[in-house]
Amino acid sequence: MFLKKYNIKLKTAEEIEKMRVAGKVVGEILFELSSIIKPGITTKYIDDFVENYIRSLNMIPAFLGVDGTNYPFPASACISVNNEIVHGIPNTLRILEFGDIVSVDIGVIYQNYYSDASKTYAVGNISNVASKLIRITELSLYKGIEQILPGNRIGDISNAIQKTVEDSGFFVVKNLVGHGIGKELHEDPQIPNYGEAGVGIKLLPGMVFAIEPMVNVGTCDVCTLDNGWTIVTKDGSLSAHFEHTVAITEFGYEILTRGYNI
Repeated sequence: MFLKKYNIKLKTAEEIEKMRVAGKVVGEILFELSSIIKPGITTKYIDDFVENYIRSLNMIPAFLGVDGTNYPFPASACISVNNEIVHGIPNTLRILEFGDIVSVDIGVIYQNYYSDASKTYAVGNISNVASKLIRITELSLYKGIEQILPGNRIGDISNAIQKTVEDSGFFVVKNLVGHGIGKELHEDPQIPNYGEAGVGIKLLPGMVFAIEPMVNVGTCDVCTLDNGWTIVTKDGSLSAHFEHTVAITEFGYEILTRGYNI
C-alpha cells in the first residue's frame, strides 16, 4: 500500500520480517565492535571486520558502491572520527587514538530489503564532554523512538530529539535527516532531528523509519570534505551519531536493529 502524496510504502509483515533479519545482523556487528574498537587499530580494520561478517552470512553490505557526488562509496561501513559527523571513509592510515570517539554506521541487505543503524564508541578513556555527548545523543535517539506511535506525527519524533539535545547544551545537525527505509536505503519520508511537535505526516502501522540523531558539541553548521562524502563540523567540534531502524506496529514500535545494547 502506498501513501501517494509522500510516496511512502507501508510494509507487510513478510517485508518487515526480512528487514528484521537484516537488522539483527546490523545489531550483532555493532555489538561485536564494542570489544574490537580500541586504540591502535585502523578504520580500515573495522571496515574489513564489518564486510567479512556480512558476507559470511551471504548478505550484502548496503553502503558499498552507493552513488555519490564524486564516486561510489568505497567501503562497507561509514566510519567517522571525532569531528566527522557521517560518511567517513575507512582507510589504513587513520589509526584510532586514546580519547577519540568513532561513529560506525552500517547497512545490510537481505532478500532485497535494507536495515540501517549506527553507534558512537569511546576509544579508551575520553573527555567528560565527549562522554556526555555520546550519552545525550543515545538518549535523544530513544526519546525520538518513544514517539513512534500510531496517530502521532513526524514532528513528535523530531521535537523529542531536539528538546533532549538542546536541553543538554548540544546542537542537532539540521542539514541531515533520518528517513524511511525498505527496498531502498533512503525512502520517504525525511525525518528531521528538529521541529515542532504535532506537525507532519501521521504515523501508521507498516511504516519503517531509520531514526538517526547527529549531535554536535559546537554549532549545527557543517561542511563537506573534498572527497565529496565526509561531512564534518564546521567549527571542528566533536560529533556523535546513533541510529536504529524502527517499524510501526498497531500498538507501538519495534526496533528492528536491536541486536545490541546501546
